Amino acid sequence: MSIVKDARREGTVKYERHKPEQTLLYQIIEKYYPQFLSHMGQQDKDFPKYVRSEFEAYLKCGRLEYGFLRVRCEDCHHEHLVAFSCKRRGF
Repeated sequence: MSIVKDARREGTVKYERHKPEQTLLYQIIEKYYPQFLSHMGQQDKDFPKYVRSEFEAYLKCGRLEYGFLRVRCEDCHHEHLVAFSCKRRGF
């Protein structure tokens, strides 16, 4: 989540949703992680549960389809959706 000051109206802020699905790292992990797990399984190798948990949480973090809050301004009644964050720092 980032909040950007609106230069035209001092004292107001504009919310811009962080879009993890648009980052290169996210796109690479989303595309190749399932194949990598399959490849490791074929070799009878497995990740520890905490490693799998980090990858899976990373792929859900900041995505609206995995949960969000609806935030509403009491003054102007404008609304925003704020995606839940996993609060992890594994990546």
